[in-house]
Amino acid sequence: MKIVKTSVLFLMLSPALFLAQSLKSPDGNFEMNFQLKNGVPYYHLNYKGKTVIEDSKLGLRLLKDNTIAFDNVNKLPDGKNLNSDFEKIAENRDSKNENWAPVLGEKKYYTNHYNELSVTLNQPNEDRKIIVKFRLFNDGLGFRYEFPQQKNLNYFVVKEEDTEFNFPYDLKSWWVPADYDTQEYKPTTSLVSQISTKWESSFDSNASQTLVKNAVQSPLMLKKEVSGKEKPLYINLAEAAVINYPASHLEVDSENFDFKTHLTPDAQGAKGYMQTPAVTPWRTVIVSERAEEVLDSKMIFNLNEPTKYTDTSWIHPVKYIGVWWQMFVPNRGTWNYTNIDNVHLGVTDYSKAKPNGTHAANNDNVKKYIDFASKHGFDAVLVEGWNEGWEDWFGKSKEFVFDFITPYPDFDIKMLNEYAHSKNVKLIMHHETSASATNYERWLDPAFKLMKEHGYDAVKTGYVGNIIPRGEHHYSQWMINHYQRVVDKAAEYKIMVNSHESVRPSGLSRTYPNWIAAEAARGTEFEAMGGNNPDHTTILPFTRFMGGPMDYTPGIFQTQYNYYDANSKNFANTTLAKQLGLYVVMYSPLQMACDLPENYERHLDAFQFIKDVALDWDDSRYLEAEPGRYITAARKAKGTNNWFIGCTSSEQGHASTLKLDFLDADKQYIATVYADAKDADYKTNPQAYVIRKGIVSPKTVLKLKAAPGGGYAISIMEVKDKAELKGLKKLSGNI
Repeated sequence: MKIVKTSVLFLMLSPALFLAQSLKSPDGNFEMNFQLKNGVPYYHLNYKGKTVIEDSKLGLRLLKDNTIAFDNVNKLPDGKNLNSDFEKIAENRDSKNENWAPVLGEKKYYTNHYNELSVTLNQPNEDRKIIVKFRLFNDGLGFRYEFPQQKNLNYFVVKEEDTEFNFPYDLKSWWVPADYDTQEYKPTTSLVSQISTKWESSFDSNASQTLVKNAVQSPLMLKKEVSGKEKPLYINLAEAAVINYPASHLEVDSENFDFKTHLTPDAQGAKGYMQTPAVTPWRTVIVSERAEEVLDSKMIFNLNEPTKYTDTSWIHPVKYIGVWWQMFVPNRGTWNYTNIDNVHLGVTDYSKAKPNGTHAANNDNVKKYIDFASKHGFDAVLVEGWNEGWEDWFGKSKEFVFDFITPYPDFDIKMLNEYAHSKNVKLIMHHETSASATNYERWLDPAFKLMKEHGYDAVKTGYVGNIIPRGEHHYSQWMINHYQRVVDKAAEYKIMVNSHESVRPSGLSRTYPNWIAAEAARGTEFEAMGGNNPDHTTILPFTRFMGGPMDYTPGIFQTQYNYYDANSKNFANTTLAKQLGLYVVMYSPLQMACDLPENYERHLDAFQFIKDVALDWDDSRYLEAEPGRYITAARKAKGTNNWFIGCTSSEQGHASTLKLDFLDADKQYIATVYADAKDADYKTNPQAYVIRKGIVSPKTVLKLKAAPGGGYAISIMEVKDKAELKGLKKLSGNI
């Protein structure tokens, strides 16, 4: 039961102290109230007259001034904190209503419409000022702390942020455990009141992990379930514009249904080193009665700054294949060239080393991938394992682990690039750092120079393992700044970045659109390492994807691994048709067809959807959604009248009734439906699919069933020549 914490306090305090500053959203559905109670700042959020977040504290705790060494920060006394003894000395209001065009995005234009309240607070005894800035949109609330430059607040060190999100009721939640180094966990579904009891069983092992007990990752998806005619509430907690500040997590008070911000520490245990003027990231609360509207929210991007680049013409979507998946399935290849286990870069002579015969990044194999990409119209081929050092790259805490410029003897970088370019294909460079960020920074210029010389315009970075500088974490302030330095340096060479094992996106692709995608969650590779639960892809768009695109790497056609090894009992928890649907459901301008070319060659009819589906969009509609159960999305391809629909479902399957009323009435369309067959099942019959083709219009209603762990995909192409209609009938009803 929720503990009432403030009833006595209300009786004891003077009414004058409860004078609140109120802010309403442009449509009037949201109201945020800010107030000081005995000098402590609080905010309160209502939606349609009902409390969403009850009185919740704001502020920061600081470390003692001039403290240099930290044995255990949590045991050190606080410094002069920024969480109490305030008086309000000013307030300012503003509003904005604008449309802006993302360089790459789900829609041609995003609407940025908000009302703003900035409250200036002063600590008279310390003569220090901070500003709490609130922006209230029609889809929710964003707020942050701002620190003007001033005599008594110049440099300071953050011990912890005291931002709270206190809910008046128990909520259903979809979460992964908080960790300073990874988000690669299977989601757990539970009530908030159950998180503490389920936390210990919510994680498995990872290459690098530092768990935070009874805390969860952000973004966090929540739902107030109701009965009768009352409408549910879907609530998303996240953050925006994480720059020069650690990424945050959420401590859970399961008894009271409350959450509190928990920042990622550095190697010494401190959270953030600040120099004024400075700002924190935005804390975000998205709220709607419809799950579809949560997915459609662009608040996180709106809270980021416009792009820093004057020229973005070199940034483009990429559809690619890769020498990658064959290193995950049994008996098909490795990253390393030899089987030696002790490599000294610049000393070890690979020309004299015995090849292991399993190295996948060899000239002949890469050429086969280039040929396949060219034949089927793909933009690029990713090649992993091309460079020296993979023999002892993992788990050695080795700083000089790769140089990012020296290929193995069987990888002719000049020849392969010329071969790829002759077939209108580019190669994507792979820079696995083995989490040695210091080493990578030393090699950034020569590595990017090499890429530029050979026509690479995209790089996949990786940070597997424990971070070097040793003791740092993947989401600490130092690493946040490292990822930014990589993106900035890449922009100097007009290179796009796809980061893996990095911090989750927080809308920064608006400001730095060459940060084209990231991983930062459990992706397709885990289908080869224990599998992802069938509901995984019905949750990720509500969590990880809220802040930006992911390189999920879909496209598995051969889902059962006894195809490669008769003794293997592993399989991917998906149907083939669901894999097609993911290209639409999971928005990303970077999309991989991850499976082996030979597996696509056996299913070229289904592969046609991957070839056809667009990567950049003029419009997106979420037709139906329920976290943990299903998502169906429709998107209009950039500069065309073609639409694509995708659906993903959980192990329960899903029945859809789709109205195509978003189509233009004055145009004709041909739809191709790629659906699970009636007997399809992700465990027993994953490759069972049907393809139906016919004429559709805005009046068309289609009924489709996603199998357990299944989904479907639909391409809807505008008719350019009436001859295309010959022999086709109208599609309608059950498919």
